[in-house]
Amino acid sequence: MKLIEITNKELIKEFLEFPVRLYKDDPNYIRPLDKDVESVFDLEQNKLFKRGGKAIRWILKNGTGKTIGRVAAYINPMTVNKDESLPTGSMGFFDCINDQQAANMLFDTCKNWLMEQGVEAMDGPVNLGDRDKWWGCLAEGYTEPNYCMHYNFPYYNDLYQNYGFGVFFKQYTYHRLVPDTLDEKLINKGEVIYNNPDYHFEHMKISNLMKYAKDFSVIYTKAWTKHEGVKGIDEKQAAKIFKTMKPILDEEIAWFGYYKDEPVAFYLQIPEMNQIIRNIKDGKFGVWNKLKMFYHVKRKTSRKLFGLVFGVVPEHQRKGVEAGIILAYSNFIQEKLKKQGKASDDPAFVHKGYHYNELEMNWIGDFNPKMMRTAELIGGKIFKTHITYRKLFDETREFKRMTIID
Repeated sequence: MKLIEITNKELIKEFLEFPVRLYKDDPNYIRPLDKDVESVFDLEQNKLFKRGGKAIRWILKNGTGKTIGRVAAYINPMTVNKDESLPTGSMGFFDCINDQQAANMLFDTCKNWLMEQGVEAMDGPVNLGDRDKWWGCLAEGYTEPNYCMHYNFPYYNDLYQNYGFGVFFKQYTYHRLVPDTLDEKLINKGEVIYNNPDYHFEHMKISNLMKYAKDFSVIYTKAWTKHEGVKGIDEKQAAKIFKTMKPILDEEIAWFGYYKDEPVAFYLQIPEMNQIIRNIKDGKFGVWNKLKMFYHVKRKTSRKLFGLVFGVVPEHQRKGVEAGIILAYSNFIQEKLKKQGKASDDPAFVHKGYHYNELEMNWIGDFNPKMMRTAELIGGKIFKTHITYRKLFDETREFKRMTIID
């Protein structure tokens, strides 16, 4: 077997196309857009490189010259010394045939490179960037992947664990059908806040996009920076994110909550983009495929909602605000259906009176029981499980899982 570092366009192409061949007979596999993968390794697009981030990637070939695996390793300057007692690097974009020797060679290569960078452990498979993309090995729920989320064969987990990776934490994807009624406890809890005149809830207006971008930055930074590995988002960053997302935003499924007109909560959903990207077979994003994608966005052919992010500022947590914003969205849907004369208990109503029939809430860590309870209160059930593994280079050291958030 021979490892080859990715150093030119021809090797980049092979890095991108190996998984397509590996999963060619799997009906659940959806090829990611090449640009979404390459943005991780682009020195201009990925700002972590300007802060000292490093990345390297390889493909593995067998004796006949056939590619049998790929992998990448990273140093994330924002997280490498999060735990000063355990400098930690990471690896990702691991794909491999079902061969432990081949997998070990890929893992060893990452380990050796990371040790040269002075770290003592590696997490994987993860992204060189935020957790909302390319994070975790799929362990349960082998259905179509959501946008920019890993899909892999079940044997990958054996390859990781046989090498000596331990489970650092699990990430759950919760699922619910949109027509299902809300839990009575949520309704009762939500009505207290919903009927409180100091609070009000509204869906985003694209005509006033920058106002909501600013509100998002305020809420996100207050609500999420206490989580390990999560950094705040300033107004400028939020504006850029919202502008980038504008072509796919559906303003009626992105909700904000306010207390005396101050932003305190958001519940952001978008159409699940892989339901559209599945129509782009070659991974390219040229003019024709852009037109194809925008056609499907315009026609609202994605019937699945993707729960992008949920946040409540600390001073308004444990008051029922999360229930209030969910109830506001649910009431909005019911009002639309009443106007159109559709009964909410009609199992086909989503195709007649509303665009979406299912919701998946992505990336809820098992270290965050509060968010797990919120997803369950909404009516979600665990549908997929991804695992983030950690490998300690000193195997005599005690392995510790991710700290539970109170």
